[in-house]
Amino acid sequence: MPHVLSVNVSRPMAVPYTDSAGGVTGIDKRPADGPVRVAAPGPRGSAGGGLAGDTVCDLRFHGGDDQAVYAYAREDLDHWERELGRPLMPGMFGENLTTTGIDVNAALVGERWRIGEHLVLEVTSGRIPCRTFAGRLDEKGWVKRFTQAVRPGPFFRVVVPGPVAPGDPVTVLSRPDHEVTVAFLFRAMTTEPALLPRVLAARDTLNTSYLTSVQDRLSRGVAR
Repeated sequence: MPHVLSVNVSRPMAVPYTDSAGGVTGIDKRPADGPVRVAAPGPRGSAGGGLAGDTVCDLRFHGGDDQAVYAYAREDLDHWERELGRPLMPGMFGENLTTTGIDVNAALVGERWRIGEHLVLEVTSGRIPCRTFAGRLDEKGWVKRFTQAVRPGPFFRVVVPGPVAPGDPVTVLSRPDHEVTVAFLFRAMTTEPALLPRVLAARDTLNTSYLTSVQDRLSRGVAR
């Protein structure tokens, strides 16, 4: 059964590879021992992540309701372990939830998951790699390699708050009737802008900052 393998919260640290205020990042996430409360944090720019105790340091680009929770699959971490030849522990990619048994990149924007008994999350978008993420991995050409692999992992908004703990089952409650998966959206936003017009099929549940970006790029004729 698909389930949560690890629940990870940040340990803020000062690093030379981030543009956040004070040079501090919360990308270094470590497994939590017990259940962690998850709730909608509020608008981006004024609030951090959705997990209690998880610090978001750069509020310009991270956190807020549309990016309240980030998940990455153990299967995708295993892929990168083989590619990079080094162990990758849960939380290494800055994910709040390390999952197993479900293809997170095939999740549709607007798809809803129940995790455990109460928590309900809704997929909003996928990760776009940034300087901080590149510095965290410290691998040559990392952003390009990550982009080409199309394994971004999804962001979620919180629909129903609740606790999450390792071992909690993941149940897909609903899937919208369109083609815009996390992987499809990632390709449209990065290497295949010709897909951008089709992303608008998910506009009702898409991360609002992504929607603004898509509409702006389309207005400038970028989708070609």
